[in-house]
Amino acid sequence: MKKILLLLSIGFFASGLYAQDLVYKPVNPAFGGETFNYNWLFSSAQAQDLLEDPNSIFNDEASTLDEFAETLNRQLLSQLSRDLVTSQFGEDGIQEGNFTFGDFQVDISTGLDGLIVNIFDASIGEQTQVIIPFF
Repeated sequence: MKKILLLLSIGFFASGLYAQDLVYKPVNPAFGGETFNYNWLFSSAQAQDLLEDPNSIFNDEASTLDEFAETLNRQLLSQLSRDLVTSQFGEDGIQEGNFTFGDFQVDISTGLDGLIVNIFDASIGEQTQVIIPFF
């Protein structure tokens, strides 16, 4: 009798239980979530970001006078570099060879990709390569 009562109670309680599949749906679009979540996630991340980049060119505190000084500085450096190239290479333009400008050693050669300019800064020991493609 106890066995029948035990089986009936288990059957009664088991019939009221339901189960379903557990499905994971990612939120981030980079991992398969909805693409419409991108703006919300990005704005949420920016709102939580308390760090500021000290080297950022998008400085909100820059005044109009600072921006004018920066623009003037760029124009002067551009004009100086044009004058330097013209005086060094003449009106014919850049020629192949090795050149020295103060602490900078410039090696100009022709490669398969175009004109290769290697710039070596002797004061700090760093080197940069610029490739100017042929037209």
